[in-house]
Amino acid sequence: MKFLDLAKVYIRSGAGGSGCVSFRREKFMEYGGPDGGDGGKGGSVWAEAVEGLNTLIDFRYQQHFFAKNGQPGKGQQRTGKDGDDIILRVPVGTEILDEDQETVIADLTAVGDRIQLARGGNGGFGNLHFKSATNQAPRRANPGQEAVERTLWLRLKLIADVGLLGLPNAGKSTFLAATSNARPKIADYPFTTLHPNLGVVGVDGVEFVIADIPGLIAGASEGRGIGDRFLGHVERCAVLLHLVDGTSETVAEDYQTIITELEAYGGHLADKPRVTVLNKIDALDEEEQEEARAALEEAVGHKVMTMSGVAKSGVTEVLRALRTQIDEDRLRYKPVEEDEPWQP
Repeated sequence: MKFLDLAKVYIRSGAGGSGCVSFRREKFMEYGGPDGGDGGKGGSVWAEAVEGLNTLIDFRYQQHFFAKNGQPGKGQQRTGKDGDDIILRVPVGTEILDEDQETVIADLTAVGDRIQLARGGNGGFGNLHFKSATNQAPRRANPGQEAVERTLWLRLKLIADVGLLGLPNAGKSTFLAATSNARPKIADYPFTTLHPNLGVVGVDGVEFVIADIPGLIAGASEGRGIGDRFLGHVERCAVLLHLVDGTSETVAEDYQTIITELEAYGGHLADKPRVTVLNKIDALDEEEQEEARAALEEAVGHKVMTMSGVAKSGVTEVLRALRTQIDEDRLRYKPVEEDEPWQP
C-alpha cells in the first residue's frame, strides 16, 4: 500500500429543505387552515479517527465529499426527511488544516476522536409556523439554510513513542528491523527509506513504538534530498534516537548536520529529549571506536552510547535508555504468560 501523509479534500454539507405552503382541504372542513410542514435538516460532514489505517491513500482517489440535502416539507404537517451525514474516516494522528495549511482545525490523536467539519443547514419553516390570530391563512414559508463549502487539508503525523534520526545509511532501518517485526527496505545506498515505517519493540516487559523516517542531509530544510517533510512524523514522539554512522570520517559534522536541520525545522523538535548513539561499531576496531566516540562526545557535550544494529551489540542498552525517557502512560505492558499444565 502506498504511503500518503498529505491530502486535499473538498467538502460540502447538505442544504436545509424549504418549508411548505399548504392548506387543509377536506370535505366538510370549511376552515381547514394552514398545514404546511417544515423542511428537513441537511446532512453534516464529520471526521473521525479509526483503527486499522496508517495512511491517507484513500483520499488520493476521492477528494469530494458532499452530504445530502434535506427534503422540502409537505402538506398535512409532514416534515421533510433529513439529509444523511458523511463521515471522513482518517488514521489516528491526523491533523485537519484550513485551506491556508497553517490554521489547525482539529488534531485527532485517539481512536474515536470526532469533529464536525461542516454543519448541515436547518430546514425552513412551513406556513403552519406563521399562523396567528390575525393571520389565519399565511401564504409564506422559509427557505432552507444554505450549505457550507470548505476546502481542507489532511496531514498525517504518525503516533510513535520514539523517533529515529540520522543521515542516510546511518543504520536506522537496520536498527528497526533488529528490534521489531517491521521489515523496512535495507540496502547499501542512500535514501533506501522513502516513507516512514513503524515498529513495536519490547524490553524489560514493556513495549513502545518506534518511527523510522527517511534520512536528512544538509539543506533538507531548503528542500534538498527528500527534504524535511517527514519530520512531522516524529513531532509527537517522547524521545528521539539520533544514530551516527561510526564508519564516517566526519562523525562530529554528521551529528551537527542533523541538529542544524532540527533547529531550522522549528516546532521545539530540537528541544526534545535525545539519545545519541554511535552506530556500526562492528566495522571498527577498538582504537577507531575510541577515536570516533571521543569526537562525537566532544560535539554532543556528554557521553554517548555505542551500538551495532547488525551484530545486535548494545541494542538492549539503547532500548533501556529510551524506555527511561518515555512516560509510563505511553508504555504498553506485555501480558504475563502463566505456565498452565498441559491437558489433552
